[in-house]
Amino acid sequence: MVGLGNDFADAPEYVGCNDLGTAVLLAAMAEAGVRSLALAGSMVVYGEGRYDCPRHGTVRPGPRTVADLDAGRFEPHCPGCGAELAPGLVAEEAPTDPRNVYAATKLAQEHLTAAWARATGGSAVSLRYHNVYGPGMPRDTPYAGVASFFRSALARGEAPRVFEDGCQRRDFVHVRDVAAANALALEAVKGRGPGSFAVYNTGSGDPRTIGEMASALASAHGGPAPKVTGEYRLGDVRHVTADSRRLRDELGWNPQEGFAKGMAEFATAPLRGMRPDTGSSPARSGEDPSGY
Repeated sequence: MVGLGNDFADAPEYVGCNDLGTAVLLAAMAEAGVRSLALAGSMVVYGEGRYDCPRHGTVRPGPRTVADLDAGRFEPHCPGCGAELAPGLVAEEAPTDPRNVYAATKLAQEHLTAAWARATGGSAVSLRYHNVYGPGMPRDTPYAGVASFFRSALARGEAPRVFEDGCQRRDFVHVRDVAAANALALEAVKGRGPGSFAVYNTGSGDPRTIGEMASALASAHGGPAPKVTGEYRLGDVRHVTADSRRLRDELGWNPQEGFAKGMAEFATAPLRGMRPDTGSSPARSGEDPSGY
């Protein structure tokens, strides 16, 4: 289960699906003698991305406060001097700092996988995906990423609702590029030593804002322009984009799908749960996935 869901009441289901489910899988692998694994990890384990203060250098701001968010103060500031911060790229060595239930479950998956590797002599890698998008994303569910939210809204003839001011920075990486990274990782992990576990950031290397993504989708779809709402979700982070050079240098991965082309394709691609004959979704509960 991905995203923030509806509210904290979803926490047991997130932990059950993501962490207990992973533990069950790893136990079955141990019994069956499977010794190689590529884990679908996530950049959410970092929490906020990298920030640099002109006075204090690289700093790690704490969680944003309700008071600041209510006042429209979305940017984190230096915890030492309060100065504005410049966002940068996060490397794999950065400390992990999950800021919501989903992020906590993704970090737990990595810890479980590392424990499995040590206990069984297996080898594993975790590909810390950025914001994956592309054909086949689920439609009309709160348990998905922002690209799915916006694409679902456009399929309903509605404007994508962009939270905060739309300037949140993310790295949107196409599902085909992620599939290629998985194929490389599965081959590479077989040659690693017993008990090994490594992590790789998996992003396009072309950071964009949420507002840019919503506008690109709406324009390519021919739907209504995005609406910037100023709303927020407390578990969201402001900026998180990562450096994926390690994956490129060590495994030879080279993403092929550019932002403009990928969004143009996604704007008209079928979504999971959409009837291909009508372009509409089957009848289901009234879950509201709008916003980010």
